[in-house]
Formats: sequence, C-alpha cells, structure tokens
Amino acid sequence: MPETAEDRTDRDEEPFRREIVSFTRRGGRLSDRQQDAWDDVAERFVVDVPRGRTSTSAAEGFTLDPAELFGRSAPLVLEIGSGRGESLVHAAKENPGTDFLGLEVYVPGVAQTLIGLRHAGVENVRLAVVDAVPTLTRVLPEESLDELRVWFPDPWHKTRHHKRRMVTDDFVPLVRRVLKPGGTWRLATDWQDYADQMLEVLGRAEGFTTSGDWDERFAGRPVTRFEAKGTAKGRTIRDLSATRMSA
Repeated sequence: MPETAEDRTDRDEEPFRREIVSFTRRGGRLSDRQQDAWDDVAERFVVDVPRGRTSTSAAEGFTLDPAELFGRSAPLVLEIGSGRGESLVHAAKENPGTDFLGLEVYVPGVAQTLIGLRHAGVENVRLAVVDAVPTLTRVLPEESLDELRVWFPDPWHKTRHHKRRMVTDDFVPLVRRVLKPGGTWRLATDWQDYADQMLEVLGRAEGFTTSGDWDERFAGRPVTRFEAKGTAKGRTIRDLSATRMSA
C-alpha cells in the first residue's frame, strides 16, 4: 500500500475526531456469508479507526495500545496487506501465545478473514482497515512489534509504476520505528524484479542486518491461493528477511 498524495495530506489533517463510517461502502459489496460474519464478529475483531480525510487514513492523534487492544501483553506480529486472511488465521491458530494485527484496505478481504477467524475459533487477531503509512508513522507505538510481515505486496509491475511500490528506501525508517531491537522484517514476492529491489533495499537498510541473499521459504507461511496462482504461472517465490539492530 504505497503512500498517496492524500496520505501525505493526512499528516496535516484536522484534529482528532470520531466519525461514523460504513465499511461496506469501501472496497466492494459483501456476499451474504461475508456480511453475516461481519455482523456477527466484526465488533470483536475489527479496530474502530477514526478517519482523517480519506477512507483508509487514521485521524491525527489516534494511537493503538497493543496491550489494551488484545487485553494482554504478548509478542505482537503485524501483517501488512492481509488479504483474505489465509496466512493470518493460520499463524494465529498455530501461535496462540502471540498476537496478530492485520492491515487490509479491501473490506471484502477483511470480511473473508472474519469467516476464517470464526471457523478456526481463534481470538488473538485484530484487523484494521487502514493504510500502512500512518499506522507505522504514528498509530503504533515505537518498538512495539516483534515481527512485521509483508506477503506479496502489489508489484506494480509496469516500469512507470515502480515508484508506487511499498518496499523502498523511504519505507525502511517506518519499519525501523515500530520493530523492537532483534525484531524481524519478513517479505515474500513472486515477482523477480521486485524481489531484486527488496534485496537491494534490505542490503542498505540503516539499522538492519540481513544475509544479503534469499531466505529459505518461511515455514510459518501457508501456501495461499494467491501464491499457488503465481507458482502455476511459473513464477519463483522469493522470501527475504532483515533483523532490526539495537540502537
């Protein structure tokens, strides 16, 4: 989720205020099954984010306290672009002692995640319909994450759109702000030129150490339908990671 002009404007937006928002009006229509899950469990799992000037922004002054959000103090993992929630729900079920926060701006994807959460019976997940930039810049506390995951971000594969990619040098300080020393930044992509860009970014990322090469596939990530489609098209899945160094 790259920063847009609207997102940059949000930094100077009006003072904190709460708005009544209709999530179902952003990102498409929900199926009956998705709407049922939303009506049933969204209040428990979806964070009520007060909006700024855009539908995926967060009002100035809004912050999250992870311990308050989850009702406990536990390791915290953030997944940016959690999609339909396949990886998120799997990770939460396999790691009940860890809390997971998913960011996803496509509302039907969030609703589909709620279906998965309800079916799996897990409670250690929260979801937020909000862009990554304000979340990492000011919504989350500094050094609050044990791990940050970015699985298959939009590759913006046309050359003229590469500037819209999320994983760039400018994104590194935002990640560094929220990761604890020793925390891990994990990435995966099925677009080789984006993988090459990620490898370069991590290799020169100030405050991080990395192997400088591709990782073995991360065992904690299930093979999602999205990943399977990429493999079926002959694309190579690349995993990368970097570790936040102590100050």
